[in-house]
Amino acid sequence: MRQLELLAPARNLECGIAAIDHGADAVYIGAVRFGARAAAGNSLDDIRRLCDYARPFGVKVYVTVNTILYDEELEATHQLLADLTAAGVAAILVQDLAVLSLIGRTADAIGPTADSDLPALGSQAVALHASTQTDNRTAEKVSWLRSLGFSRVVLARELSVEEIAKIHRAVPDVELEVFVHGALCVSYSGLCYASQYCFGRSANRGECAQFCRMKFSLQDAEGRVVERDRYLLSLKDLNQSDHLLELIEAGATSFKIEGRLKDIGYVKNVTAAYSQRLNEIIRRHPGEYCRSSIGVCRYTFTPDLRRTFNRGYTTYFLHGRQPDIASFDTPKAKGEYVGMVKELWRDSFNVAGTASFANGDGLCFLNREHQLEGFRANKVVGNRIFPYHMPQGLQAGMRLYRNGDQQMERLLSRPSAERKVPVRLALRAVDRGFELSSGEVCVFQPAAHQQAQKSPRENIIRQLSKLGDTVYACDAVDVPDDFNYFIPNSLLSEMRRSWVEKANRRQEAGHRGQVAKVKAPQMAPRYDYPYLYNISNRLSCDFYGSKTLSAFELKGGEGPLMQCRHCIRYALGHCVKNGGQRPSWREPLSLVLGDGRRFRLEFDCSRCQMNVYPEPHS
Repeated sequence: MRQLELLAPARNLECGIAAIDHGADAVYIGAVRFGARAAAGNSLDDIRRLCDYARPFGVKVYVTVNTILYDEELEATHQLLADLTAAGVAAILVQDLAVLSLIGRTADAIGPTADSDLPALGSQAVALHASTQTDNRTAEKVSWLRSLGFSRVVLARELSVEEIAKIHRAVPDVELEVFVHGALCVSYSGLCYASQYCFGRSANRGECAQFCRMKFSLQDAEGRVVERDRYLLSLKDLNQSDHLLELIEAGATSFKIEGRLKDIGYVKNVTAAYSQRLNEIIRRHPGEYCRSSIGVCRYTFTPDLRRTFNRGYTTYFLHGRQPDIASFDTPKAKGEYVGMVKELWRDSFNVAGTASFANGDGLCFLNREHQLEGFRANKVVGNRIFPYHMPQGLQAGMRLYRNGDQQMERLLSRPSAERKVPVRLALRAVDRGFELSSGEVCVFQPAAHQQAQKSPRENIIRQLSKLGDTVYACDAVDVPDDFNYFIPNSLLSEMRRSWVEKANRRQEAGHRGQVAKVKAPQMAPRYDYPYLYNISNRLSCDFYGSKTLSAFELKGGEGPLMQCRHCIRYALGHCVKNGGQRPSWREPLSLVLGDGRRFRLEFDCSRCQMNVYPEPHS
């Protein structure tokens, strides 16, 4: 039976616990340093506490160490890896292949690093997952990463179902992790240098300044404005909730929710929604699939992806290139569509639609200039809304969205889920005592077989069912019909406690990920420009056989700042490969920021790719 994993983000310990309570099979979290979200670091103690909380459910904790590293950081990284291993994490997400040398996984394959005095951690460390920052979009790249010892590869967000299936067929022994929900990077991950170029903040160092969410004008070679002041690189948010079975059948193992900077309400709602979808798939395919963790979740709310942060949803390239994947009008969350503005008065308006509203709801609309305007509902009477201040650009016939749902926020601000592992206990008399068992977990309690004066069944069931603050919930207690022995409550309680402790230890024993066997690596995939290898330290130099540190952050580069599958020419209806209209502009096209900085667009149609290059600033 194939195990399916729902992988949820954790900004901090509180979010990680919430993800587990709401149905995650695994959680990924950033350590205090070296994660691709520098603003989402966590102490070693919090990571250890999260591992302890996750363990009884069989939930795994993965830690992101997925930035490029500098020489002066190698020793601290080595210590971090040792600390995380001791804390009980199941896997480390990696971008910089120097980590392979630090943990001693490829000593035979790449040779010793003569100038390094860092001890190897050994092959019994945690499992390695190749972060999406390693640019994983081909079977050749995944096979290469597998040869280095990675047991799992996080695929590029841009891949279609067919491309995922092709990779799985070529490398069937690698776990494939795919993003299914959340914000989208417009560039292939790991190959975006725009933030570093413009602001000195490296995306490969966890400090992305979100260049792609900025406003641009589009100009042609003669300086004519094709589009003015629009968010031409800003994508909608990913939502594959209706396509999980396709991804499963393509070979994906883990289904990842983006959002290590998101709040706890987002984590609760999105995790619960996807957990329910996976459970429904398993119900429809008995004997084929199961969850990789255990436990049943009960919610105090109805999960609804429309009612949480989103920029509008897209399936991206799941079924090939689609025309409506970007959000040119705004990079902000519009949220849930709630109806059409019908009539306006001096201090209020009403909405045509079926949605209900609450005082304090955050509402928004796109005005005639394609700009997002937002406001708060001060008072709601039926479908009539009284804003704090009537928005200037609101007109009848406009579409209204809710990006601040007071009712949902109140529900999610309180305890909103409970996760329990259902068990069916069985008690029986054995030689010199009694056994309490469930599944493969069995405990023995030595005691005399003393006949009871009245039936002990009711008291035994009541006492053994008291699993209270544990992660277990007792569905039933099986006692043989002829069982008529008196057992003191103190012994029943001791048997119950012993069973819980043994069940927890058993779950812990199988908690770690499997360490992949290292083979001699194949030839590294080739890039057109040296900086695309992101070589930023001496161990990476040794790994690639390079003589110099070539990372963009250290030396810059003359190639593209971004490599994107998103294509502005296609989005505007002028794709030359797909029968688009012949454009009136003359290429090359350039993106122009408000401060005058320019970026040339190259349309590499042979790869169906758009590249973004810097232009000299006059």
